Amino acid sequence: MKATQIIGLLLIVAGTLGLVYGGFSYTKDTTALKIGPMELKVQEKESVSIPMVASGAAIALGAFLMFAGRIK
Repeated sequence: MKATQIIGLLLIVAGTLGLVYGGFSYTKDTTALKIGPMELKVQEKESVSIPMVASGAAIALGAFLMFAGRIK
């Protein structure tokens, strides 16, 4: 496989995952209070949404790269 086909395949997989899951979440640790050797830490849950348009564009671009890599 050529490099363009590999990148195209990765974009198709990433776009499909974006459509299926719609986003992801992660936990962020922050220090809320620090007094001498004692610390108070807070965990905040953050979430990131992936727009459907971006996922569709990634799939379309990946398909274009897959087929463009085959044409010579």
